Amino acid sequence: MSEKYKPQFPRMAQLKTAADLRTYLDKNDIDLLFDDTLLPPAESPFNQPIPLKSGKTIGNSLCILPMEGWDGTTDGRPSEFTKSRWKKFAISGAKLLFGCEAVAVCHSGKANPNQLVLNTETFPDFVELRQSLLRDHEEAFGQTDDLLIGLQLTHSGRFCKPNSHKIFESKILYSHPFLNSKFGMAADYPLLTDADIDHIIQQYVDAAVLAQKAGFDFVDVKHCHGYLGHEFLSAINREGRYGGSFENRTRYLRNIVAGIRQAAPGLEIGIRLSAFDMLPFKKGATGTGIPENAEQYPFAFGGNSTGLGIDLTETKALLSLAESLGIQLICITGGSPYYNPHLMRPALFPPSDGYLPPEDPLLGVKRQIDVTNELKQAFPELVIIGSGYSYLQEWLPNVAQYVLRKGMANSVGFGRMVLSYPTMPADMIAGRALVRNQICRTFSDCTTAPRNGLISGCYPLDPLYKKRPEAEQLKELKTSL
Repeated sequence: MSEKYKPQFPRMAQLKTAADLRTYLDKNDIDLLFDDTLLPPAESPFNQPIPLKSGKTIGNSLCILPMEGWDGTTDGRPSEFTKSRWKKFAISGAKLLFGCEAVAVCHSGKANPNQLVLNTETFPDFVELRQSLLRDHEEAFGQTDDLLIGLQLTHSGRFCKPNSHKIFESKILYSHPFLNSKFGMAADYPLLTDADIDHIIQQYVDAAVLAQKAGFDFVDVKHCHGYLGHEFLSAINREGRYGGSFENRTRYLRNIVAGIRQAAPGLEIGIRLSAFDMLPFKKGATGTGIPENAEQYPFAFGGNSTGLGIDLTETKALLSLAESLGIQLICITGGSPYYNPHLMRPALFPPSDGYLPPEDPLLGVKRQIDVTNELKQAFPELVIIGSGYSYLQEWLPNVAQYVLRKGMANSVGFGRMVLSYPTMPADMIAGRALVRNQICRTFSDCTTAPRNGLISGCYPLDPLYKKRPEAEQLKELKTSL
């Protein structure tokens, strides 16, 4: 995106007072509630511990969300850049690290050539990563007994790019009317067989065993953002044991959980879930995102038949299933960064392969908060973590405090925000003023860079990346676009 781009909505930094924000929300009919002032630490819901049925306790109600890494080695090991990111998680102050990183269960399941993979060869690297988290967190905060560390296990399915940043090597469950052509697949592109799926399930179980041996408290069986677990939930026209009925579409999850329970007893399991989805969007004539044209769209899990609305009937059925499987940790997100990113990471500035926001990004924030709240009220015993807060910027603490104070979620998650401002959770917990020049402004450089073969990081604000030669390459790339 050119540096000359003028956003069509005001920047959050321009809304300097609570009155400014409320006036803007009222004027634009955005019913996003927030607290005008923040409570002192002793009264703050940010410091509220979260007890788990396992007997463990999460020390506070802030969470670091799992993010896909683009800076590991091609054989799936962490680089110094990876370790630097994990240190940000450790010193953040959040007591729940929900997955830390999207870690592939096999080489062919990677979303990019530099994604981490957990196998017997890379196992020692994960032991070291976890130990570094504990060491850095204890040095910053004095204890780790109340720190819960997970590892997100993933297979990228339709979006596999294990050997090239440019070439998809997709593993799909069904032929999608829009996504096949959008990502260069013929309508008759070969599908994963049931035997292929059984093999992938075993790879999840094998990786979970290694995660437990490495000391992680839980694994996140990823079901979001268009990756393989999420695609199962919309495989309504797939034949065989893994498609069609809700029972068949959730067999993948049930079999993974059963395998983990048997092979790694005592290991907790969580799910990061795209609780709703919509039609794929594309760049319109003005650069703004517009939905694909479809009279009926049955492939949006958590969506209605139009592809533009929300229906959480099956989402609630999935959470009911999760409860029956003994799963307590559920992290809520929505949509996919590949085909409707405004749903899951509202932003003013799109990445290089994206589109201008089709709605005020605050509506995207509100949508995620509302969905998370509805699910929390329906499942009070689940530990529900919310996402999509980064766009709020200075106002993130005020909205997060309202959400937690009203019981609309158990925990508030931080994603790209901690790349630029790793100690924002700690500052919120301690009641310190925010460091404004570290706040993420949603420029999307952390996505544009890797989508064009560069390492991912916060180039505008993080000194480590700002001084890298890739920063100049990124600037030239954005100018050319």
